[in-house]
Amino acid sequence: MSEREGFVSVADESDGIPEIGVGLLGHGFMGRAHTNGYKKIPYIYWPPAARPRLVAVCGRDESRAAEAARRYGYEGYYTDWRAMLADDRIQLFDNAGPDDLHVEPTIAALEAGKHVVCEKPLAVDVADAARMLGAARKSGTKHLCGFNYRFVPAVRLARELIERGALGRIYEFRGTYLQGGMADPKQPLRRVPPPGARAAGALANIGSHAIDQARFLVGELASVSAVMRTFVAERPTSTGQRIAINSDDAFAGLVEFENGTIEASRVAAGRQNRLAWEINGSMGSLAFDLERLNELRVYLVDGSVPDVAGFRDVNVTEADHPFAKVWWPRGHIIGWEHAHVNELYHLIEAIALNEDVAPYGATFEDGYRTVVICDAIAEAVESGRRVPVRYEL
Repeated sequence: MSEREGFVSVADESDGIPEIGVGLLGHGFMGRAHTNGYKKIPYIYWPPAARPRLVAVCGRDESRAAEAARRYGYEGYYTDWRAMLADDRIQLFDNAGPDDLHVEPTIAALEAGKHVVCEKPLAVDVADAARMLGAARKSGTKHLCGFNYRFVPAVRLARELIERGALGRIYEFRGTYLQGGMADPKQPLRRVPPPGARAAGALANIGSHAIDQARFLVGELASVSAVMRTFVAERPTSTGQRIAINSDDAFAGLVEFENGTIEASRVAAGRQNRLAWEINGSMGSLAFDLERLNELRVYLVDGSVPDVAGFRDVNVTEADHPFAKVWWPRGHIIGWEHAHVNELYHLIEAIALNEDVAPYGATFEDGYRTVVICDAIAEAVESGRRVPVRYEL
């Protein structure tokens, strides 16, 4: 009994829940989003299959790495990812670093027997993505590529409706990802694309999400044709230096499933974060917009008044909707960050229970296939012809 009357401490009690040690590379925007996900898991998904233990964060600048460790609640920090991977307290390596740091640290982690989550795009070229997928398959550990929008409840509900055959034969998919953050020509580049990268702008950074949504919902792409534009030829960097831009501001592609289009733009002024798609089938249609992420627009032919009912806006918070049982009462919406909670718990559960990450979580195979499609789109732009999508692995 505590010295305070009526207060019983549980601080030293064990609940028997195993821990999975996490080592995080990169502590910026996405590192913060992932950490927020890990910290919420134990009290949203209760009881969890395992509890994330925030062991270490890693960054090149020691003062910033130390600050991130204190701010986010990690036990400590490293300034060298190789040293972090030698830490046997870490079972899960989280690569939330910049794109040019995805490949070598991730492969090293897999070779060290760590489970891995790596942010998208998995790599900026097909050869590196293939190396990463090969290492993942050889390791026998769990691997996830950060396509977190698979874990938005409305997107998962759309997948369930399609799996049930509610839309009948799928006719068309039209997907866009529009942001306006680079519409101002004076807006500096946060990250300079690696030299020689064929798809390192809007296509890789946000278009890859639209591509994954297409694959997740309606299946594989057979071929692509596309146009790509760079509207601002020169931009400042964060240091004030001006550089020529070797990456795309926008692309639009005609893709072949049955029929479909995918586009992305980072210069769509007024758009904040609009990942949107519409799927049309013989028995109905679905539509989604990330800026209204708790809603799925549904039209299903009911046989009596098929041309009158029109779309219905479904607020995806009912008890039988995806993920609703762990979140809030009906009608209480969730936010962008909660997709990361759902996604990372999916991985934690897969590790703890030795379950598959696929098909609902994006594995490194999904990450590799998205890079292949991005490369095919870039080739279609360069050649001016339709390019088949071919996976070598």
